[in-house]
Amino acid sequence: MAGNSYATQAQRIGKWKGEILKHVVPQEVLGRVGVGSKKRLPKNVGDTIIFRRWLPKGATTANPNIWTVDPAAHTLTEGETPNSDQIVAQDITVTLQEYGVLYRFTNRVADLYEDDIPPEMKRLTGERMGLLLEMIRYGVLKAGTNVYRAGNVASRSLVNGLVSANLLRNVARGLSANRAMKVSSVLSASPNIGTQPIEAAFVVVCHTDLEADIRSQLSGFVHVSEYGQRKPMHENELGSWEQFRFVTSPETGPYLLAGATATANTRLANGIPNSAGSELCDVYPMLVMSEECYGDVMLRGMEGWDVTMIAAGTKTKDDPLGQRGYVGASCYFAAVRLNEQMMAVVEVAASSL
Repeated sequence: MAGNSYATQAQRIGKWKGEILKHVVPQEVLGRVGVGSKKRLPKNVGDTIIFRRWLPKGATTANPNIWTVDPAAHTLTEGETPNSDQIVAQDITVTLQEYGVLYRFTNRVADLYEDDIPPEMKRLTGERMGLLLEMIRYGVLKAGTNVYRAGNVASRSLVNGLVSANLLRNVARGLSANRAMKVSSVLSASPNIGTQPIEAAFVVVCHTDLEADIRSQLSGFVHVSEYGQRKPMHENELGSWEQFRFVTSPETGPYLLAGATATANTRLANGIPNSAGSELCDVYPMLVMSEECYGDVMLRGMEGWDVTMIAAGTKTKDDPLGQRGYVGASCYFAAVRLNEQMMAVVEVAASSL
């Protein structure tokens, strides 16, 4: 089995040894905003959890957010018992998947290499696991079926318009018609499952490339620096406009080369023409969320992670000389959309700056 060796990294012996520089840290957003249902599954009860809601009168599993109550149908006749109804449940099933990260080092690295490698691997493992779970959430959420597109076009391949006031007002109208509840609390920054209150709003999570468009295209936008005593919901919060609060993240990337031919006002997909020679724009999903529109499930434990730290020098039958060490983590995890009509995916292009 191949593994890391003492010569993996160029040595700095005989040279002036500089400090270990900071590296970029992934930014968790979806795990801390918009989650109305965050579950921890106990051990030894299987790998499946079923979310259940009781449907209102007149609702169906396809349209779970409506009420149909006709006063005439509820009028009682003297001396007669009215017909009874039964309540109907909608079950949403999610199955946990196992995910993991593993780094490997040798006893030569641990014994002879000038930098302390295992602690750096531990730090990178934690950050990488956080990003992994964020990407799972993002993949589930951007596949939502309640989709709005700039220019009201029929498909993603026709998108080349920017975010606009009317586009977001249509989203707010649709969410409100489905009785979507605005997010009023978010997870605290601590590893414990605690929440902190915020001013209620629909939460929009989008890529940092859209920051300029949100500022310029939405008249009356309030930047987070103007909040005064108002509490930001996340360190990445950009600001608010009407019923929305915007949080940006470089992790929520676009669909590359997925839109229509770029116009003078839209940004090219990294400036790359497609095979037909036309220049297409990237399409950015903006995730608009309300309370309990989605949730995530993790096996109960210390943040659900099973952390591995095997020091080099540990002798086993598979490594009798103790030549290998490992740092890693694994977990069982799943994310699920709980109510399609209480969230929206807004697909837009980004402006050419």
